[in-house]
Amino acid sequence: MSFDYNTQRRKLRLPEYGRHIQKMIQYVKTIENREERNRQIMAVIAVMGNLNPHLRDTADFRHKLWDHVYLIADFDIDIDSPYPIPVPETFEEKPQSIPYPQSPLKVMHYGRNVENILNAIAVRPESEEKRAMIASVALYMKKQYIAWNKDTVTDDIIFRDIERLSNGHIILNPSLKLPNVQAEVARPYPKPTNIGKNRGKNKNFKKSKGGRP
Repeated sequence: MSFDYNTQRRKLRLPEYGRHIQKMIQYVKTIENREERNRQIMAVIAVMGNLNPHLRDTADFRHKLWDHVYLIADFDIDIDSPYPIPVPETFEEKPQSIPYPQSPLKVMHYGRNVENILNAIAVRPESEEKRAMIASVALYMKKQYIAWNKDTVTDDIIFRDIERLSNGHIILNPSLKLPNVQAEVARPYPKPTNIGKNRGKNKNFKKSKGGRP
């Protein structure tokens, strides 16, 4: 008695559709009558749409299904598609690599975004808006400092960090005062107050000898 294992079967081109869809498309390829072949492939596409309802939210829902048919069929199927026939190179193209920052973080608990924001603010002309932006970033940095270090921090430390992160382009007036910030403490869940109040009102409630219902 021989067993049929998945490791011995044809590799699934698109696993999200399953093996039955792949078998259906392989069967459609063997149909000699072109009209019947087109009719059968429309039925297969309808089933593929039902298996992946999330694709219906995309603008090119039908186009994507037809492209998947060609991909599952190894681009070797003669059908009348309402869309341009895709080529294998379209699916084999590798995504562009995302450049990763190579320079180390100057201050870990602020993150790289704060450093980038300060550098972007530094090149702006002097204005009331620029000063307001710097004050907002300074307050955020103060919150981050306390969240990571669990300790109090003076405004002078934040001002020095801003000067350091901006490569000396932003120097704050020591007379500037930032609002006080405290570390957020998780509040305990409130204790339920209605436990046991309705126990006597339940007609089906019976008390056993051990004191448990």
